[in-house]
Amino acid sequence: MTYATAPYGTWESPVDARLVAAHDGRPEYAGTVGAEVWWTEPRPAEGGRRALMRLRPDGSGPAESVLPGPWNVRSRVIEYGGRPWAGAAREEGGPLVVFVHHADQRMYAFEPDAPRARPRPLTPVPALGEGLRWADPVVLADRGEVWCVLEEFTGQRPTDVRRVIAAVPLDGSAASDRSRVRELTGDTDRFTTGPRLSPDGRRAAWLVWDHPRMPWDGTVVRLADVTAEGAFANIRAVAGGTRESVAQAGWAADGSLLYTGDASGWWNLYRLDTDTDTDTDTGGVGGTGAATPLCPREEEFGGPLWKIGHQWFQPLEDGTVAVLHGRGSLRLGILDPATGELADAPGPWTEWAPSLAAAGTRVIGIAASPRGAYEVVELDTGTGHALVIGSAHTDLVDPAYYPDPAERVFRGPDGREIHAHLYPPRHPAAAAPDGELPPYVVWAHGGPTGRAPLVLDLEIAYFTSRGIGVAEVNYGGSAGYGRAYRERLRESWGVVDVEDCAAVARTLAAEGTADPARLAIRGGSAGGWTTAVSLTSPLTEGLYACGTISYPILDLAGWATGETHDFESQYLVSLVGRAEEYPERYRDRSPVHHADRVTAPFLLLQGLDDVICPPAQCDRFLAEVSGRGVPHAYLAFEGESHGFRRAETITRAVEAELSLYAQVFGFDRPDVPRLELTT
Repeated sequence: MTYATAPYGTWESPVDARLVAAHDGRPEYAGTVGAEVWWTEPRPAEGGRRALMRLRPDGSGPAESVLPGPWNVRSRVIEYGGRPWAGAAREEGGPLVVFVHHADQRMYAFEPDAPRARPRPLTPVPALGEGLRWADPVVLADRGEVWCVLEEFTGQRPTDVRRVIAAVPLDGSAASDRSRVRELTGDTDRFTTGPRLSPDGRRAAWLVWDHPRMPWDGTVVRLADVTAEGAFANIRAVAGGTRESVAQAGWAADGSLLYTGDASGWWNLYRLDTDTDTDTDTGGVGGTGAATPLCPREEEFGGPLWKIGHQWFQPLEDGTVAVLHGRGSLRLGILDPATGELADAPGPWTEWAPSLAAAGTRVIGIAASPRGAYEVVELDTGTGHALVIGSAHTDLVDPAYYPDPAERVFRGPDGREIHAHLYPPRHPAAAAPDGELPPYVVWAHGGPTGRAPLVLDLEIAYFTSRGIGVAEVNYGGSAGYGRAYRERLRESWGVVDVEDCAAVARTLAAEGTADPARLAIRGGSAGGWTTAVSLTSPLTEGLYACGTISYPILDLAGWATGETHDFESQYLVSLVGRAEEYPERYRDRSPVHHADRVTAPFLLLQGLDDVICPPAQCDRFLAEVSGRGVPHAYLAFEGESHGFRRAETITRAVEAELSLYAQVFGFDRPDVPRLELTT
């Protein structure tokens, strides 16, 4: 092949910003309705709505979107959302599905096979804004109800909120009468998941936690007897505690309770004999004395519960359990609880999302690889065959333009391990001049208790196919590597994450992989915080030539005193410490108070409807930076909240970021609009 010689950053690529935007997001919330498979799917070109997809089992055609726009199947419970739909198969009339519509947060019932089918509301219009929200539903057609999480706002502040498990009648009588909603639990627990019913319907299990803990810090499994009238009785705690995180609980076919807890330091799967359970709500590591580990390993069988209704395991009717497990990447396996044997599923997929479902011998999940985006996959455990059944990945450009990533372990301060993914520049017909080193951008993921998966991301390909390397850093505090790795960030946010990203950047420069004069950093949400701190911290002075900061936290004190939503309103207690005890720490680490240290050009991207990281923080930061002679740009997008979903927004943001790098790194990109930088 003949190569064209051109400087890094100038290579021509068919992976343009419109292609990136058109394929942003991934399918979520796979589930079964009888033998059918349903899930939600992103529609960036339709204002970022989530479509509800249906795949019939009779092979009558491909998956279909059952609701036209503007129906948008997405819940805002805890703002990050949760499982927004559920369904039940019926002998006559086809499936009955309930879902949450994003625009009004009401729950609707839908019978897609009924004549002139259209959704009908099940829940009332709230008296206070969007003050009634619903998530993680279970359809109990025989009882004529939906059991789910109810989030109810009681005042104007984001923390004026209560959450309970509630029963909503399927006949629609609660659509105009709030009193028709039955509350199955009290609101003494600040946070709750939806109920999981035992096979005989006589018991229900769910997870709860309270401030200041996040669900990856400490959660409790509650268990209740379900009376003949459909009430919860004898509610007690049976597993978990303030120092043990339980990510999921569910029932095996034999009626035993399964859960993933990290008492060992890793989220492992346990079976609990609930006939001998004891109340464990004592603050210790609860329930594990009566629990049996099913496959004890130094691997994760669960993850951080950022969305209500994530599923890392799914019991099967033959007694085996489909599980996600691994260090870093999660793969699908079938576990035999009797022997502890674990057999991994075949296929090219190396990363599975926490969205498992099952029907008979079939396991349905959402999976991806470094060469393919997320798609809906079905594994038949009877035959061992796996195949794509929905959202199939298609190579819209030559795969030679995709990056060829590598997993790396770097060393940080005190020799600590830092996990990262390296995406070098890659192009099938372009090469840089001899002796030129490539620019690299360090990507800091959100969370911060999250993880960057090693999968095909067209946004990464957009940069690498133009000659810009990417290093995704799973810094200390990331999930996927055990509790001790997660807790490196405890009271050290703005230090450990910044040091780890810097260690990766410095190592790449020192080993000759990256150009030390052309290093950048970027991130969104908590990654936006890490980026902003990296541009204002003495720890990284002069390291980065520029940065891209998206929907960030910039002022810790503001974020801790009412400028964010309830779910994360006390997250800083673990990440930084209590504000009343460490006020100087809150000020010293906040970029808004150190605008005088900013010397590198930056791009700031923000959604104007963001209630998690509000634009007011950007306004304060920009006011401090203005007039200091630092080139910068601020792009604010109406109609966007936390994370961008609209195709036009994503296109503009990606092209603006490339223009920033072109101007700072010194190469020409006439194919994208020039980003206007001001001082």
